[in-house]
Amino acid sequence: MRTQTKTLRIAMNGITGRMGYRQHLVRSILPIREAGGVVLEDGTKVQVEPILVGRNEAKLRELAEKHKVAEWSTDLDSLIQDQSVDIVFDASMTSLRAETLRKAMRAGKHIFTEKPTAETLDEAVELARISTETGVTAGVVHDKLYLPGLVKLRRLVDEGFFGRILSIRGEFGYWVFEGDIQPAQRPSWNYRREDGGGMTTDMFCHWNYVLEGIVGRVRSVNALTATHIPARWDEQGREYQATADDASYGIFELETPAGDHVVGQINSSWAVRVYRDELVEFQVDGTHGSAVAGLTKCVAQQRAHTPKPVWNPDLPVTESFRSQWQEVPANQELDNGFRLQWEEFLRDVVAGREHRFGLLSAARGVQLAELGLQSNAERRTIDIPEIEL
Repeated sequence: MRTQTKTLRIAMNGITGRMGYRQHLVRSILPIREAGGVVLEDGTKVQVEPILVGRNEAKLRELAEKHKVAEWSTDLDSLIQDQSVDIVFDASMTSLRAETLRKAMRAGKHIFTEKPTAETLDEAVELARISTETGVTAGVVHDKLYLPGLVKLRRLVDEGFFGRILSIRGEFGYWVFEGDIQPAQRPSWNYRREDGGGMTTDMFCHWNYVLEGIVGRVRSVNALTATHIPARWDEQGREYQATADDASYGIFELETPAGDHVVGQINSSWAVRVYRDELVEFQVDGTHGSAVAGLTKCVAQQRAHTPKPVWNPDLPVTESFRSQWQEVPANQELDNGFRLQWEEFLRDVVAGREHRFGLLSAARGVQLAELGLQSNAERRTIDIPEIEL
């Protein structure tokens, strides 16, 4: 007897935006659809049926025709109430997200969402409570933990390569053009605090789950933010004042599952020019070894292979420090990180279980961003309390 494939209908809100379109539709949901669905634990498949949602009717129609998507809508509220819709995905503006997720969960919809989940910690915690109360499966994008470079880095941690971990340092960002001569690569709302923009708000929620996923829980934060570029030009070529921070420099105290304390430091900037192998890199140093990971590549240096350089400012450097590191092999084929998490989330939906990266994890990210901004305002280190639901 042939097993019938179950189909999950997904309302994809904010799909005309850069992340919603490129990563979630083109590189995740459409490939899953083309592959015939996601294979479940029992060998059967669950297919996906996207519904494109946004505010621009012309763009939605164009994308639907281009990608052979049968349905699109500008009426998100109607889809939330539609009994045939199983999942609501959100990649719209941060300022609108909490209300969308709140409505969807209370309507009994499973949710999958970009970050941050809310503008304030109170709202983020409320969403986590609603998820628990309604029993829906809630997933929050933790895409960077699925990147090949960080998968390799986490494997080194699990194998005890580092010995006792001492520190983790991150460098992230690139130059985002102001928009006057060359168009900006990021939307203008990112640089307006009143619209939910800001580097700290945007990226600290990412760094929280990266630090948790690689090393351990974040216990304190000391952050300094900056608006390096005070004036930018929007999508219509109009000059506007940047009211949000475009750079954030954070120092974090982490605690490993073994109880060790680790120093973390991450520099994030939209006003920096790249002189490194990848747009984001993390270096973990430990007593027995070190490793540097980017999006795809990871290199490591064991204690026994660590050279003994001598500082001499009077002579040019003759050592090739980069050549002294060994590349960590993948040992497996890794697909797009967004797609991998979508597939994991869809399996959880069908099984009726919690997704491992849910709204409580997202609330801790919002908490870190909120306390990072408070740390900047008060010029002090702030301890991070446990969140109680």
